[in-house]
Amino acid sequence: MERIPVSSSNIRAIGYDPDSLTLEIEFHSGPVYQYADVPEGEYDAMMAADSKGTYLNAHIRGRYSCFKL
Repeated sequence: MERIPVSSSNIRAIGYDPDSLTLEIEFHSGPVYQYADVPEGEYDAMMAADSKGTYLNAHIRGRYSCFKL
C-alpha cells in the first residue's frame, strides 16, 4: 500500500486502500499499524485534520480493529 507522508510529530505517513477499507499508519518511531473496515470518510477527515495524531486517538483507535505489521 502506498503511504503519503504527512506533517505530524508522531505519524510519518498514512495509506488507505478503498477496496479493502484498510487504513495504514506509519509512525516516526518505526511501527506500522493497519486498521480494518475504516470508511473512506474517516480517512478523508484524518487527512484534512490539523492534527493527525489527535484525530487518530479520537476517532480511529479503539473503534477499528488493528494489528501491527
